Amino acid sequence: MKNLSRRDFLKVSMASGLGLIGVPTIVPASVLGKNAPSNRINIGIIGTGRIARDHDMPGVWKYDDARIVAVCDLDAHRVADAKSYVENYYTKKYGTPYNSVKTYEHYEELLANKDIDAVVICTPDHWHAKPAIDAARAGKDIYLEKPTSLTVEEGRKVSNAVNATGRIFQIGTQQRSSEQFRVACELVRNGRIGQLKEIEVRLPGDPAGGDPTPMPIPDGFNYEKWLGETPYVPYTEDRVHPQKGYGRPGWLRCEQFGAGMITGWGQHHFDIAHWAMGTEYSGPIEIYGEAKFADKGLWDVHGEYATEMVYANGVVVRGTTDSKEKPNGLLFTGTEGWIFVSRGNYQASANDPKTYASSPLKASDPRILQSKIGENEIHLYESKDHHGNWLQSIRTRQLNICPVEIAHRSCSVCLLQHIAMKLHRRLYWDPILERFKNDDEANAMLSRPQRPPYQF
Repeated sequence: MKNLSRRDFLKVSMASGLGLIGVPTIVPASVLGKNAPSNRINIGIIGTGRIARDHDMPGVWKYDDARIVAVCDLDAHRVADAKSYVENYYTKKYGTPYNSVKTYEHYEELLANKDIDAVVICTPDHWHAKPAIDAARAGKDIYLEKPTSLTVEEGRKVSNAVNATGRIFQIGTQQRSSEQFRVACELVRNGRIGQLKEIEVRLPGDPAGGDPTPMPIPDGFNYEKWLGETPYVPYTEDRVHPQKGYGRPGWLRCEQFGAGMITGWGQHHFDIAHWAMGTEYSGPIEIYGEAKFADKGLWDVHGEYATEMVYANGVVVRGTTDSKEKPNGLLFTGTEGWIFVSRGNYQASANDPKTYASSPLKASDPRILQSKIGENEIHLYESKDHHGNWLQSIRTRQLNICPVEIAHRSCSVCLLQHIAMKLHRRLYWDPILERFKNDDEANAMLSRPQRPPYQF
C-alpha cells in the first residue's frame, strides 16, 4: 500500500466491488503520507473572474488535500493573473516557492490533462452546461457555479450526462451549507409553523443601462468563443467584463447570456424553498409571472418582478423584488406562524447586492427557533462547508448536499418563471415530463437555438 498511488487505489477499490463506501474521507498519512501529491485531489479552474477569485478558489485552496493545478480563461490577462494569484497563495501558505500552475485558453485542453481529477466551472452562465457535460464525459468530478443551465433542455442534458458517467457533481448553491437555511427547512418540514401554506422568495433586481457602442476587441481575448452558442454581436466592455479589475460584469444583465436575477440569485433561494417542501426532484404545476424589462440601453434582463407558482402539495410560492421593507430572503408562512431566513451579512463576492436583512433567522414566536428536532423527526443533510462537502464526496463517492438532479430542478423553476414573465399568462407544467401542457409557444422557450460550432 505504501507505493500505491491515489488513482491506483481508486481503481483497486472499485474493482474489488467495494466502491469507496468504506474509504475514510482523508486517506491516512501512514498510507500515502500527509499532503503527498498522490493523496491530493488535483483541481482545474475553468473561468477566472470575480466569483472564482472571491469565492471558489479560496473555497478550495484552504483544504490541504486539494490543490489547484491549472487555470483556464479566454482572457489571456485574466488567466495570467489567476496563475499568479494561486501560486502566490500556495507560496505563502507552505513557505516554499510554488510555480507549477498550468494555464489554458481552451477548457477542452484542460479536460484532456489526465493529472486533473476535478474541475470548478466559474464561467458566465451561457458557458455552464457544455463544459459540465464535457467534464463529465472526460471523467472529471465537477463543481459548477449556478445557474445550472441557460435553458431547461440544457439542464436536462447536464443531469443526464453526469448520471450516465457517475461523476460527483456539486452545484454552487452554498446556502444549503449555511446553518440557518438548514435549520429553517428542518423547522418547516417538522411542522413548527403548522401546515405550510405560502413561501415568499425575495430577490434583488438589476438596473437598466449599459453602453451598446461597439469597441475594438481587446488583445488576448477570444471574444468569438466567449460568445459561444449565443448569436454573434459586436464587442463592447459593458456586454462582457471589466478589462481592469474584477467588478460586477455586464453579461449578468444581458438576456443573451442568462435570465438575470431570477436565476442568478433565484437558484439559491428557490432551491431552499424546494428543500423546505421536500420537492427537490419535482417542480410547480402552475406558474404565473410579470416583470419590467428595460426598453433602452444594453442591459435587458428583468427588473422588478412578481411571480406565483402552485405546487401539487397546495403550497403557493411567490417571487418578488426585495426592498428595505421586505428584505432579501425567504418567508415561510404556515397555519401556526412564520419563519424568515436570509444570508444576513454574508457575501459570496464583494460586489454582491445588499440584502437589507438584519438577522439571518427570525420567527413569529422565538420559541419556534428554540425548538429541538427530535430523534425520530426529519433531519436534513448537514454540510459545514460547501466546497469541503464536494471534496469529501469526491473522496467517498457518496452523495453530496447539492447533486445534479437537484441542481437541474432548482434552476428549472427559475427558468419557468422567466418564461412566464415573458408570456405574462398562467402556464401549466408537468414536472415529470418537463413540458408545458397544451402550450406550444411556452414549450418552444424550453430551448434556444445554438450557434455552431458550440452547439451540443
